[in-house]
Amino acid sequence: MLLPLAERRLYYDLAGPEDGPVVCITHSLASDGGSWAEQVAPLLGAGFRVLRLDMRGHGGSDPVAGDYTMSALAGDVATVLDALGLARVHYIGLSIGGMIGQAFALEYGNKLISAMWCDTLPASPLTAKAVWDERMAIVRRANSLEPIGDGTMERWFTDAFKTKTPGRWQQIRDTIVATTPAGYLGCSAAIMNFDFVTRLPSLKLPVLVVCGEEDAGTPATENRRLADLVPGARYEEIPRMRHFPNVEAPDAFNRIMLGWLDAHHRTR
Repeated sequence: MLLPLAERRLYYDLAGPEDGPVVCITHSLASDGGSWAEQVAPLLGAGFRVLRLDMRGHGGSDPVAGDYTMSALAGDVATVLDALGLARVHYIGLSIGGMIGQAFALEYGNKLISAMWCDTLPASPLTAKAVWDERMAIVRRANSLEPIGDGTMERWFTDAFKTKTPGRWQQIRDTIVATTPAGYLGCSAAIMNFDFVTRLPSLKLPVLVVCGEEDAGTPATENRRLADLVPGARYEEIPRMRHFPNVEAPDAFNRIMLGWLDAHHRTR
């Protein structure tokens, strides 16, 4: 469904029982809510109401010109929750979705029951600035994400994933290249301009950090660091996985996810 805003629209999908506790899910860069397909049925089966949001310029959401910030992207999430009358939610986010989740917790903590941040970072990856500059330049020159499609898939998934599930592999690659250049570049700018390290120790909510063991872009060391920054936070690692353990290892991911949600106030 599309939520109309001033000069743009945000796409969301809301499914499940109206009286169920809400799980709000945000996706990675160059992806959309479809990247959480492996989690929807288990969540619905456990009685949760599932809200998936597409970031601006991704999936069904309209792009916005210029650079984005984590605060602005978190504001989009708050706007959707307010429009739908959802007072408090469990939050799950992967990659930039986890970064937005941190911004959301810092700015809208009263709207959260719990948070689960996956394969993400607590601050911009400044040592990788040259790599990000190159990717962004390629997208600008081509006005398309097609040239970075295969390389992105290689970072996100193990070599075995394409062989075992070629249809899902192709579906996700198609989503990458369908992302608008404006959305990709705007979100990339947000990734390269945030630092929550000094603010995370102030959080007072249940937090779980999950990461694939072999994630090179948002490595396990940084995810452990993130968990250490939040008082009482827990860390879980999924063996042999790269950036998308929720898609490539759904059984392991869903076990962790459902265990976490069941342990934390299944209230609205």
